[in-house]
Amino acid sequence: MLTLDYRTPFAWDALLGFLADRATPGVELVEHGAYSRTVEIGESAGWVRVQPTATKPTATMPTATKPTAAHSASAQRLINRHALHVEISASLTPVVGPLAAALRDLFDLDAAPFAIEATLAKHGLAAHVSAIAGLRVPGAMDGFELALRAILGQQVSVKGATTLAGRFAQQFGQRIETDDERLRHGAPSATRIADADIAQLRALGVTSRRAESIRALARAVAGSDLLLGPGADVDKVIPQLLSLPGIGEWTAQYVAMRALRWPDGFPASDLWLRRAAGNVSAAELTRFAERWRPWRAYAAMHLWRGIGAGRVVSVTEHGT
Repeated sequence: MLTLDYRTPFAWDALLGFLADRATPGVELVEHGAYSRTVEIGESAGWVRVQPTATKPTATMPTATKPTAAHSASAQRLINRHALHVEISASLTPVVGPLAAALRDLFDLDAAPFAIEATLAKHGLAAHVSAIAGLRVPGAMDGFELALRAILGQQVSVKGATTLAGRFAQQFGQRIETDDERLRHGAPSATRIADADIAQLRALGVTSRRAESIRALARAVAGSDLLLGPGADVDKVIPQLLSLPGIGEWTAQYVAMRALRWPDGFPASDLWLRRAAGNVSAAELTRFAERWRPWRAYAAMHLWRGIGAGRVVSVTEHGT
């Protein structure tokens, strides 16, 4: 078991809801206020389960994997600690260091919410910040997994993209043994997809153009020409993404937000962002969003969530 600290406030339910809507069948599972998934790091594979320490652990795994009495007592002592409680399979103990780092990125645990929200509130998003403090930008356990999902989500619903992601995981993800049959595949492998032919990809329900885009991405990542992870050079990676077929500014910025952990990533062409900002053009939104630097990714999260709750900010009233 691991304990991962974070700065408060932390909008866990909002973050979990975002991940739940996009959970890849066979790879990820959200239930009872917890997030579970399969994990592959190097030669190690297994599963993790994450929830706040203030939540009583509820096992999705059979009795053999439930916390012992000693573990439960230890978790109880952490009730008042601002941290996430993480259960990992024994198979992942050799990679506990990189696993913990990946989880910190996935849940954006190193964010400084007070500093971020002070900037956003000052420039038109005060109502959004007041409505939900501590909103995080979800990261990714694997950059290719996230970039693939972004491509699958182009011009389809979130639900439709989730279905496609599940098919790709079943076809191109390694079988991983867990005690929960709902978690049975690793994330789709860039190496396996790089070797696939277009017909094989199309059979999973994507167009020829989308299949070409996915294979080009997979080949770039498998060949180590494209590095998609925290710390990657944003100024280098975004042009690389844009050079691939079928990847435009929206996808590149979204990947930068989540896979590269760039807090200033901002897909200004997104229809819902533009509506949430008062039905402005991408150019108008881009100009106004300069005020939100270097936290534009967090502004995007607030705008996306806000429009679902009927909160709209008119950037034209604030001056673009």
